[in-house]
Amino acid sequence: AAYLERAGQLAWERGDRQDALRRFREAVRVDPDQWAAQAGQGRALAALGRTTEALGAYRAALARQPRPEYALELGELYESLGLERAAEVQYGVVRERVRVAAAHGGDESLVLGRFEADHGDAAGAVRRLREVWERQPSTEAADALGWALHRAGEHEEALPFAVRATEGTEGGGVRSASYVFHRGMIERSLERYGSARRHLKEALQINPWFSPLWVPRAKTALARLGEPSVQAGPEPA
Repeated sequence: AAYLERAGQLAWERGDRQDALRRFREAVRVDPDQWAAQAGQGRALAALGRTTEALGAYRAALARQPRPEYALELGELYESLGLERAAEVQYGVVRERVRVAAAHGGDESLVLGRFEADHGDAAGAVRRLREVWERQPSTEAADALGWALHRAGEHEEALPFAVRATEGTEGGGVRSASYVFHRGMIERSLERYGSARRHLKEALQINPWFSPLWVPRAKTALARLGEPSVQAGPEPA
């Protein structure tokens, strides 16, 4: 079941919704307590437009394994559907599950930092994620800190972390649509339009369904960038 769940996650990361769903379902069939696969089903079903089933899968995962990241994904799905009140309930669950984990010696700082960057206190997320980065630097921490800095308006400082998370030569190299999207949006804020356009396109090519909340924003940002103008000459990289 763990192998099947990982295979489903890899299929999801490359944008293969149907294969991801098939793998996640098989993992749950083999082991009904494979809640990461249950949440994965929610992710894949949402991408397939099967929203009611997706909500049910997420709720089932949270009922037995109330991980804060599952609540965050469900909250963002609700928000993408315009169900703000339901989204806020799930965002409250994120905070509560992080608090409970901390009381039992768990550390969910990375999830909380990601959540706060997008739905709460971006400056607070930066402080929290700096501590995570200093304690245990990783590709995931680089992406989260870079995005939090961007959300807090610190675009110049954000970019090296986004590069670290997306470039193999910088110790990252994870081909993640979400990470590449973050880099593109940071570059757009810095008026590096050529790189921004390239990375936003790449994110949507890697996985056109990487987030029900952020994919529409990626498409809007890309549309506003438009195509490069031949008459205007080369764009900033």
